[in-house]
Amino acid sequence: MSVLINTKIDNLLKSTSRSFYPTLKYLPKKIRGQIGLLYLLARVADTIADSKHGETEELLRILNQYNDVAQGINNELPDFSNLAEIQDNLNEAELLRNAQEVIDGLEVYEKDDQERMLECLQIIVDGQILDLERFGTAREGGVISALSNDKELDDYTYRVAGCVGVFWTKMSLAHLISLPSPKEQEFFQKGIRFGKALQMINILRDIPADLRFGRCYIPEQSLLRYDMKPEDLLNPNNIEKFRPLYDEYLDITNDHLDAAVEYIKMLPETQFRLKASCMLPVLIGQRTVTLLREGNILDSSDIIKVTRDEMKSYARKLLRALIIPGGVKRLLEKNKDNSNREKSD
Repeated sequence: MSVLINTKIDNLLKSTSRSFYPTLKYLPKKIRGQIGLLYLLARVADTIADSKHGETEELLRILNQYNDVAQGINNELPDFSNLAEIQDNLNEAELLRNAQEVIDGLEVYEKDDQERMLECLQIIVDGQILDLERFGTAREGGVISALSNDKELDDYTYRVAGCVGVFWTKMSLAHLISLPSPKEQEFFQKGIRFGKALQMINILRDIPADLRFGRCYIPEQSLLRYDMKPEDLLNPNNIEKFRPLYDEYLDITNDHLDAAVEYIKMLPETQFRLKASCMLPVLIGQRTVTLLREGNILDSSDIIKVTRDEMKSYARKLLRALIIPGGVKRLLEKNKDNSNREKSD
């Protein structure tokens, strides 16, 4: 893949993203760099918010100060040296040390694109601030707090991922495609659900890790319907009691993924690269949902994820599907998680 922004920023992008970087190489050049840069800008904020050490107030101060510099409100970044030292992930530590270079990458792009990136970053940071205020610092072994209801869950998925669907859609419409006005609104709504689908997968896959650090994104109100509380999810033996509720959320995720498939179908047939970049995360998402439905998500030793070999296989299938008439539709339909839908038929 050719240089996106500069060699250093490109290396940061490659080292911090296992699943997103492969998607980037499919994107058309006109929007590849902007989407890659937004990922890094958001990843800096995410690394700050998810730090396992430090007082909540201090993390909020650093997060706000970083965002103010990115937004052009201030010009002095916080001192990241201590925060970088305590990161378990060395790639994320390196990203913090190079936060200024990531922000400076904005200058490569025209003003409209800068505004689109910063608008999305602001929504993401607002979601992370809300998360920190709600849960506090992610400390291992602390008290577990949960979201209250499905409305809070849906709001959270919009703030940290649905808004990325809006950004992706704006970039596509600005640089690559055009749609009639009535279709644009539909396109945006499906783009939001595309982003929400990917975040729901993260939430439903990461339950044990989140619980370990005192965070439960399965709403308390929903758990009460099954006579459960967040602490019950620490016990792998509770999976059968939890599974009906878990399947409900997997079904919601599938519905969002269906909207993502419809989003892809709205893209012009000539936009091979754009279609490919959208299809790969959907294919991986569909497969992940199937694996989550089959496994015991409450067992932290049961690692549920799509392997690198599977990802390479999907990349090959994707390229074949793009050149065969009707191949895209057939591949997405064949790959879909139908297990729970078949039960209800």
